[in-house]
Amino acid sequence: MKALLLIVLTPLAALVARLAGVQRLWHHACLRAGVSRLAANTVVMGAVELHGNGRIEIGSECLIYPGLYLETDAEGRIALGNRCVLSRGVHLSSRSAIILGDGCMIGEYVSIRDANHHYGNGLMVRDSGFSTAAITLGRNVWIGRGAVILPGVSIGDNTVIAANAVVNRSLPADVLAGGVPAKVLRKLAGAGHD
Repeated sequence: MKALLLIVLTPLAALVARLAGVQRLWHHACLRAGVSRLAANTVVMGAVELHGNGRIEIGSECLIYPGLYLETDAEGRIALGNRCVLSRGVHLSSRSAIILGDGCMIGEYVSIRDANHHYGNGLMVRDSGFSTAAITLGRNVWIGRGAVILPGVSIGDNTVIAANAVVNRSLPADVLAGGVPAKVLRKLAGAGHD
């Protein structure tokens, strides 16, 4: 019985696999239509939600998982280097600039936002305006699942941010950082060096 099912299901599985390639091309084309630059050899695995001015540049050989949320409002821009990986559910929201160096890996459901609402002045929060400060990630930075990167943060090359960390200040190169707020936990020897 199993052999018979395999004979029937194998061609069907091959057809589904070919259709998955067509779906990736469709998602790539949809993303390319809404951004400033998208390299042809970047793989877009599923739908990306885009909002704002479209000032987004995505380098070559990147891997974009489904459920990515990209927003660029006001003067905001997002720039990804080459060979970056953006996992499922990542949110990048910019009113200033978010810049990711080559080889960055961003885990599932990470939030990187370079703006924060003002609060007070007798106004509703949504009417109080924003403060903004650019965020820069160096080369080969790995951000663990669920981490939050706040405005004005710069993260050095080859640094790893632990899952669920809240990064509210800049971090040097070649370290492991984690916690709320994130702090350096240890130096990483030889991290990411060729």
